[in-house]
Amino acid sequence: MVYLLFVISALVTIVVAVRLSTYADVISHKTAFGGMIIGAVLLAVATSLPEVTTSVTSILINSPDLAVGNVLGSNLFNLLIIAVFDLYFRQQQGLLHTTRALKYTAVLALYLSMAVFLFLLAKFPYEIWGVGVDTLFLIAVYGTGMVLISRLNKEDGAEVSVPVTRKTMSIPVKAEADRGRQSNDPSRDIPVRQAWIGFIVASVIILVAGSVLTMTGDRIAKLTGLGSTFVGSFLIAASTSLPESVSVYTAFQLRNYQLAIGSVLSSNLFNILILGLTDLLYRKGPLLYMADETHRLTAMSAIVLLGIVLYAMGRRQPRPLFYPLPSAMLVVLYFVYSYLIYVNSSQY
Repeated sequence: MVYLLFVISALVTIVVAVRLSTYADVISHKTAFGGMIIGAVLLAVATSLPEVTTSVTSILINSPDLAVGNVLGSNLFNLLIIAVFDLYFRQQQGLLHTTRALKYTAVLALYLSMAVFLFLLAKFPYEIWGVGVDTLFLIAVYGTGMVLISRLNKEDGAEVSVPVTRKTMSIPVKAEADRGRQSNDPSRDIPVRQAWIGFIVASVIILVAGSVLTMTGDRIAKLTGLGSTFVGSFLIAASTSLPESVSVYTAFQLRNYQLAIGSVLSSNLFNILILGLTDLLYRKGPLLYMADETHRLTAMSAIVLLGIVLYAMGRRQPRPLFYPLPSAMLVVLYFVYSYLIYVNSSQY
């Protein structure tokens, strides 16, 4: 029964999260909430709700490893999404069509991943008002980095827009992709009132499904002996990250590579804020200080995979035969690291 509830709650989370993003997209385009800041935040909250719900529920059931594993595992799985669709659409060579702001976004994601790894390694016990100094540092760096990236967008003449459902804060978007959305996306016909009602209903469903997903995941970890670290890093993380694959696939179809890559990188950045939220709720000590040592391997894996993505984005035009190699390497390494994390989790 536990496994059945886990599967059902995962499927509900995936389907409803996609609808939630669609409603948020309509609201951001058709109302006064469509500004660059409020509209982007609305979508970010909407598409982050599965991760937020599972992480918060993990804290409520006293399972910090599920909370940390959900965030780090989601970041790892998101990079796998980039690689898989880059291989599928390899003839388009989408990773070569990136802006300066998008490369800086990848650098910021890499820097934050390195910081998380170092904090997990050093185990800082210091806190301010119950919140770890390490997570406060991550949030401060995130905010500063997003301001700088926003300035780069303006300098490059890029327009912040929300052409398909996704998680975003500040991403350059091509105008032709936006026009493609307007002509092909059926969500443009959804009335604003219906979008608001749908958004609220879908949010409630996500809250319930995400809570069930987390509690059943915690139970599976105890029944199977897999451990909360592995279950949080992969089973729950993959379930809450699958909606992002829909937006990436759609963006690749529209040949909007800035959105396809930027939505994933921005998703990884936004997940860092979730660490801060869960640390605020966890009252037994700094979250990263209390986390299992196996999370270090997950954080290190994200650093390596992000490095591969950065290399693929910054290299010169390769021969068509050699273009898919970085993404193929990323996919292989993802499963290698998954096995290593599984082996290490079983030892604790």
